[in-house]
Amino acid sequence: MFEQQWLLFNSQLPATPSSPRVSVWRRLRAAGALGLQNGVWLLPRSPEHEQFLEKLAGYVTNQGGTVQHFGVTSLGHTTEAEIIKQFVMERQAEYEELGQHCREFQAEMEKEIGQQRFTYGELEESEANFERLERWLRKIQERDFFGGEAAQTAVTEVENCRQALQTFTRFVYAEEGFPPPEEEEGAK
Repeated sequence: MFEQQWLLFNSQLPATPSSPRVSVWRRLRAAGALGLQNGVWLLPRSPEHEQFLEKLAGYVTNQGGTVQHFGVTSLGHTTEAEIIKQFVMERQAEYEELGQHCREFQAEMEKEIGQQRFTYGELEESEANFERLERWLRKIQERDFFGGEAAQTAVTEVENCRQALQTFTRFVYAEEGFPPPEEEEGAK
């Protein structure tokens, strides 16, 4: 049976200032690393992750810290399954939070349409909010190493936001006396 290869990372930094420790923590979280305990982190082994940890090790050393990182495999399928489950659960929580923000975005679009607030300012704000949701989804997907049902649900939620924004956009264009964006693009 195939065994997942892992990268294990452990670093120690001086207590003060705290900013390097926070920076390391943030970088590892952003990369999708799983925090095991007492500053020990785990990532699936890949050339990209190896390069990332090498750079992070250099940062830790430059900050006066020490670092150890290894390529490892689990010694049991139960342990490996539990680790993968933890990765999936962390991403699922992120996808669920994104989904909540998507539902809020859709409710906001419905409210704007209901109140007929078809202004260019509202459209710009809504486009910026939607772009944030798209970027957030991409960031989660980049650190989602094992997929799951929550990933597809999040993609659907963001697509629903796109459709709500397109509907709102058509109303704003009509209010301003312009053809809908689809018709404008087709005329080019």
